[in-house]
Parts: sequence; C-alpha cells; structure tokens
Amino acid sequence: MNFLAIDASTEACSVAIRYNDKQFSEYELCPQSHSLRLLPMIDSVLKQAEVKLTDLDGIIFGQGPGSFTGVRIGIGVTQGLAFSAQLFARGVSTLQAMAQQAFDEKGERKVIAAIDARMSEVYTCYFEVDDQGIMQPQTEETVLAPNLVAQFYQHLALPAYGVGTGWDAYAELVSLMSNSSASPDILYPTALAMLTIGQVDFDKHCVDAEHAQPKYVRDTVSWKKLPGR
Repeated sequence: MNFLAIDASTEACSVAIRYNDKQFSEYELCPQSHSLRLLPMIDSVLKQAEVKLTDLDGIIFGQGPGSFTGVRIGIGVTQGLAFSAQLFARGVSTLQAMAQQAFDEKGERKVIAAIDARMSEVYTCYFEVDDQGIMQPQTEETVLAPNLVAQFYQHLALPAYGVGTGWDAYAELVSLMSNSSASPDILYPTALAMLTIGQVDFDKHCVDAEHAQPKYVRDTVSWKKLPGR
C-alpha cells in the first residue's frame, strides 16, 4: 500500500511518501513556521515520487503529544488533504515514532521517549519492539514532573535507550537513560518512522478524515518557556 505521512507536532516539520516500495521524504527544523512549510514540503515529495494524492491509499499523521499548535496544524492539513482525495487517515504517536526510529536506525529494542512538555513537565512512554519490528507502548503515555518519572518507571528493568528533548531539558531523567554519556541522537519524530508504524494494519486503525483527532495527553496550553530556552 502507498501512503503519505505528515508530522508537525514538535519543532521539526516532516513529511514522507512510500509509493511502489520507494520512499521520499523531507525534514526541517522550523519552529513556529509549520503552517508555512508543511504544504510546500508535501508538494515537493509528491513531485519527487511522481504521484498524485489520489493515487495513494491513505494518510498517516502525527497525533501528538507535542506542541498544541503544531499538532493542530498537522491534523488540519491531514483532514483537508484526506477529504479532498477521499482517503482514510491514521494517527501515530509522536513518542512511538521516536522509539521506532531508535529501533530502525540503531537496533534499540527498549526505549524511553521523553519530550520537553514545558511547564516543568515531560511527555513520556516506554516502548519495546514486537515480532513485526514495531515499537509498542508498555506503559501509558503520560505527562509528569521530571522528579516523578523514575517512580513511574520503577517496575521496569532500566536503564533504557533515551530519545527526545526531555533528557537534555531535565537532569533528573539522566539516570534512566542507557545512552546518558551524550545528548540523545534522536530528538524529534520523523514521518518516515510514522510510515513504518502506520502502514501495519492500516485498515483496522484508520478513520474518515473528519474523525482524525489529536492526542494531547495534557489539556493545558503553555506559552511560557523554561528559563534560558
């Protein structure tokens, strides 16, 4: 099956297409510019693949958690494109996508994802790879103060491989991370990783365009950044 994947849930803006077993992608770090960059990036990968939106089987989108504004932009674009091309859509977790990237690129089978959620909190979840090579959540996705994360994961055999911006933002987390000697290599999700996850059993998990929904995890919007960030 052939899919377009879209993600704007963090500082990164990422799109990818898988068409006839070939992949095309674009990725940019463009904080606060997602609304300007997302559609041109989608147009670019469609041209690279020499394909029309109506030739695809569905759209996979980053459903969060992450930036409230970014998540809404990504889902809004997904809904518009899916509705116009009469395609179904499937949401993929931002945290799961980063864990998937850790397995695909580095062979890591146990991963903790932690994204800086502002307001002195992190979005986090623990993942392990399944028999299909897909990283699956072993805990719920949650938002926690950094000093509570170790308690949340106390039943697990840690440390695990760490991905996301939360590790650099909060020193309290470092003891949980097996790659603690350096800043995480994987800070943001990619649409390519979302393609890998979203194509599996797409028909079972997809929805009509109007039912594409975000997963915020937290209901409060924060406009306040951490000191010095």
